[in-house]
Amino acid sequence: MLARSWCTLALALALVVACRPQTAPRPDAAPVASPSPRYPDGWRYAAPLPVAEGRRGIVVTDAAPATDVGIAVLVAGGNAVDAAVAIGFALAVVYPEAGNLGGGGFAVVRLADDRKRALDFRETAPARATRDMFLDAAGEPDAERSLTGHLAAGVPGTVAGLVALHEAHGSRPLADLVAPAIDFARGGFVVDERLAASVAGEQERLARFPATAAWLLPGGAPPAVGTRLANPDLARTLERIAEKGRDGFYTGETAALVAAEMRAGGGLVDEADLAAYRAVWREPIRFRYRGHEIIAMPPPSSGGVVLALIAGMLESRGPRHAWHTPAALHERAEVFRRAYAERNQHLGDPDQLALPIARLLAPAYARELAGGIAARATPSSQLVPSVPEGDHTTHFAVADAMGNVVALTYTLNANYGSAVTVAGAGFLLNDEMDDFAARPGRANLFGLVQGETNAIAPGKRMLSSMSPTIVLSPTGAPLLVVGGRGGSRIITAVFQVIANVIDHGLAAGDAVAAPRIHHQHLPDELRFEEGGLLPETVAALTALGHVVVASPLPDSPVASVSALLRRRGGWTGVADPRRGGAARGY
Repeated sequence: MLARSWCTLALALALVVACRPQTAPRPDAAPVASPSPRYPDGWRYAAPLPVAEGRRGIVVTDAAPATDVGIAVLVAGGNAVDAAVAIGFALAVVYPEAGNLGGGGFAVVRLADDRKRALDFRETAPARATRDMFLDAAGEPDAERSLTGHLAAGVPGTVAGLVALHEAHGSRPLADLVAPAIDFARGGFVVDERLAASVAGEQERLARFPATAAWLLPGGAPPAVGTRLANPDLARTLERIAEKGRDGFYTGETAALVAAEMRAGGGLVDEADLAAYRAVWREPIRFRYRGHEIIAMPPPSSGGVVLALIAGMLESRGPRHAWHTPAALHERAEVFRRAYAERNQHLGDPDQLALPIARLLAPAYARELAGGIAARATPSSQLVPSVPEGDHTTHFAVADAMGNVVALTYTLNANYGSAVTVAGAGFLLNDEMDDFAARPGRANLFGLVQGETNAIAPGKRMLSSMSPTIVLSPTGAPLLVVGGRGGSRIITAVFQVIANVIDHGLAAGDAVAAPRIHHQHLPDELRFEEGGLLPETVAALTALGHVVVASPLPDSPVASVSALLRRRGGWTGVADPRRGGAARGY
């Protein structure tokens, strides 16, 4: 039955081109974009990007097979939530470096009836976790133990999140939405160059764990381009989820397999941790920027609060500067610096801590922070004393014909998470325990220096920078659906795409392709994408006191962002060329 359901969806996808519904343009679409900005000569992403168009619905993901699954669900009559759930399960098979069953994430939803919702399915620390579990004998953080192996894994949240999303707002049977992923896992999918290179880059780490090597290193080597990669164990795990929903993962055979894997490898997650896990619906962060309402994730995501601080500080400073001038970049870097100082000091798990969210979101507080911005760079040491998380995250976005939109970001943390595959269950476990402050005041994987609010505690959700975000037009209609991957760099990248649209009127392709900068308070440096700034601009920023550092491309982008943008006549969608992916509409 499951295979037949997926065949029906595949048939619907084949009809997309032949049957393009004609829908009248919506009057609430954004105005016609301004001309493209002038990029520096030789900017890697200056060429027009492939942009998908959809008059009724559209999908963008980091993997073309998952995009095809999502658009097929929409064409067959499913809504945006149905498509998002199907994509989430499909990515767990075809995008193993970040798509997952063993990780966690966040979803922001704007429904056709104008309800705005935020779903937290972030991982939690197991009950046996301790504050100093990743410190060595000298009291220093041991990054190897918090990034690779069984001890690095938190309690997974992805399956609970996707099922909760479906139960609340889905319209199609869950089994039908899991069916494409089961088919990919059982019958295999074609390995492309990106996946082959990704596995090769992590080969030494993946080879340490037998179940991972058996799946991702067949014959002891990365899978060859053009071959099919199957995972029968994962297919059986997905079948249990299709049949029993949440219980098919958090209890019974799958839970027993996870617990056995943890015992064998010295990990802490047990069956009681799994049974106790719950996804949580939270009130989204909502704020305004230049007449637009922005809907974003609350803690334990830092994305919504930091975006609100950035937007509030910039708007309080009056008229915007011209695009990418030294004055504009200086102002933006100073705003980023201050927003991250607040993030690192004050944010954490709202279920375990009293967070000063109301104060951080108050316009008066943004004005106060912005008031300290001077003509020269402010050394980070002079700001609030703060005391990068993994960048192998994946974001996708869906819009349907009814007016529902979903922005969903989930992750394993580092590339392929902990590198541990659950024997007999076929999925990788996260290494999200590294997102806690192993020792408050010391840097994590991304250089973030965080405070006591993000120290390890049993059952606690680690702070995240994942930032699925929806922007509404001044009339209240969905305008932009955006999110990204890149650890602590996600928030600044997402904001820059939003500002490219709202402040500068850029179309989707230009808004995503434009060069980006990043500042996160500590380390005290202003990073930019190599080739993305004119030499005279770098010199001007240096003269203002910034420590300006080039981030090499293509391997080390500041962050990557995928976006859907509403224009007259329908939606446009673009996958970030920094990482690839696919957008498709109908």
